[in-house]
Parts: sequence; structure tokens; C-alpha cells
Amino acid sequence: MEAYTGFAEIYDTFMDNVPYEEWADRLEAILKEYGIHDGLILDLGCGTGNMTECFARRGFDMIGVDNAEDMLEIAAGKREKSGHDILYLLQDMREFELYGTVRAVISVCDCVNYVLDAEELLDVFRLVNNYLDPSGIFLFDFNTRFKYENVLGDRTFAESRDECSFIWDNYYYEEEQVNEYELTLFIKEKGSKDIYRRYQETHYQKGYTLEEIKGLIKKSGMEFLAAYDAYLGKPADAQSERILVAAREQEKV
Repeated sequence: MEAYTGFAEIYDTFMDNVPYEEWADRLEAILKEYGIHDGLILDLGCGTGNMTECFARRGFDMIGVDNAEDMLEIAAGKREKSGHDILYLLQDMREFELYGTVRAVISVCDCVNYVLDAEELLDVFRLVNNYLDPSGIFLFDFNTRFKYENVLGDRTFAESRDECSFIWDNYYYEEEQVNEYELTLFIKEKGSKDIYRRYQETHYQKGYTLEEIKGLIKKSGMEFLAAYDAYLGKPADAQSERILVAAREQEKV
């Protein structure tokens, strides 16, 4: 898992098409289905705190965990502006530690795909199960192998804004089921009209299937509850590009 560095500065700029409030509405509705209306929630892989802030505005007590210090600095800036009492922890999701249990854990924007080894993802799920209250709920999304194979593949994407731009060279390695994307970033120097800094980052994600995810959930001691096509509410199918999974604490292993 590689922390965001240069990209942290412009992450929110290029993620402004993500409907965080709508996603939060969907997540909250699912939590309420299982009797969770308030209490302490962990945002695992919280990034710059967008979803963390969404849930704090809804009255939940929030903890955010991420392994990218630059991202957490931005999240802390948002916390200062909002005044929400959010605890941010600089930790790797594969070995995170909390002071006690939480009512629910959420993880969005395909954070689990950054765990490239299935056994390590099993460790993540076991930790989640360990820190959930009895019958606590785990909600997370992941990019599917279908998306990596048929949508991203070996393609190049680019986007330009006034203050920054990026080139994304994508490669999918079918045998390993690993997706690599090389980011070249150009970020305008503050106070400058035409001077840009150039950054390069390489990120890797693992393509999991729903059946693999279900198997890991079962091994972790949790109970699989449901799988949805992203945040649309309909059941996931073989052509779902992003799947939202609901699981429940069942037994500590």
C-alpha cells in the first residue's frame, strides 16, 4: 500500500464528481436498517475526511484512520473549519488499533483494493470484526475485477484544471489480477501564474471478485449480509464495476 504524496494536495479537486452526500445517505440508510442510528463509527481509509465529515454532520461520533499523512493533514484542516470532534489516526489499515469497539466501520473509494494480498485483506477483516460491537456493521466498497479488465484495462486518462492536471497511465495484469496506475501530476505553484510542479506516483490495486470477498468475510468471523451495485441499491451482478458490501460482527476469531 502506497501513501498519497503529491496527489493528496489535489485529491479533492479531481474527486469533486464523487457524490459523497448521496453515498453517505445510502450508507446511513443501511446502518439504520440494522438498528444503528448513532454512536461511534470508524472511517477506515478516510483520506481527506470527506465521508468522515459527512457522518459527523449526521450526528455520529467519528474516528478516521489512514496511512497517508498528507491526506490526514487536509482532513485535519477540514475538522478545524467544521468544528467536529473527529479523532484522526495515522495507521495502516492492515494493522490498525483502536482504544475500544465501535458500532460500525465504513470504508469507501475502494480502499480495500489497495490490499494486494488476500491473506492481508483477511487480517483487515479480522481486525474490523475484533473492533466491532456485538452485531456491529461493516460497510465497504471495492472495485471489481470486471472493472479492471473491461473498463480500465490498458488505457490512458487525462484531465486538466486551472490549478492542476494529471495523466493516468493504466495497466492491468490479468495473471496477477493487479491493476497499476502511474500518475503524472502538474500542480501550479501558489502565487505563480505559469509555474507548475511535476510529481509522479505509482499505485497498485488488487482485483477481487464478490465470491472471494464473501469467503474472506466468512473466514474473518463476520456474517455476509448483502452486496449492492455501488450505491444504487440494486443487487450486485457480474457486470458491477463497484460493489458495496454489508457484513456483520458475528464471532471473534
